This record gives sequence, structure tokens and C-alpha cells, in this order.
Amino acid sequence: QVQLVESGGGLVQPGGSLRLSCAASGFVFSDKDMKWVRQAPGKGLEWVSQIQSSGATSYADSVKGRFSISRDNSKRMLYLEMNDLKPEDTAVYYCAQVGALTRGPGTQVTVSS
Repeated sequence: QVQLVESGGGLVQPGGSLRLSCAASGFVFSDKDMKWVRQAPGKGLEWVSQIQSSGATSYADSVKGRFSISRDNSKRMLYLEMNDLKPEDTAVYYCAQVGALTRGPGTQVTVSS
């Protein structure tokens, strides 16, 4: 079955950086468009970024220019490089296949001084 496991979150000061990773299994990773979504405390899920199987990428306006999504199909890994982090980026971050409901347990990102 589809399994996704996120890692790399933590506590960082405003302006700092983190790199999130997502390990995928149970499906043909290279064939799937993948995305990152996040959920801030008390709020709904927010789409952050996605990368197509072709490698084409797209970003929410709130993270454009600061975040970078990438994938390594040979390792079945999805990444999110996050720079210039802001307190409003605080959330649990999840990876998922585009168009699917299955998510991993998520990884907490907290941006605070």
C-alpha cells in the first residue's frame, strides 16, 4: 500500500532554513505528480507546492521564491527546501500524491524566535 513518511522538521528562527524529506513506497513514484501541503494550528490544509512526474514545479504565492520542491526518483524521495522562513510558515507539513488523499504522519515546522 501507499506509504509516505515525512522528516526534517524542527524549530527554526525567522529567516532560517530547513529541508524536508518524504520517503515514498508502495507505488511507482516516478510516475506520480507529488505535492507538499501544510496545516497551521486551527486552520485547514493549504497547498504549498507540487512537482509533476516531468519535473515541472509550481508554488503557492505565499512561498514562491523562498521554497523549492525537488524529487529523486532513483531514491523515491520528495524534498522541500525552505528558506527565509517566517512565523506564518509554522505548520505540520505533509507530502502526498496529487489527487490522492493518503498522507504521511507529517513533520512539524515551527518558526519562532
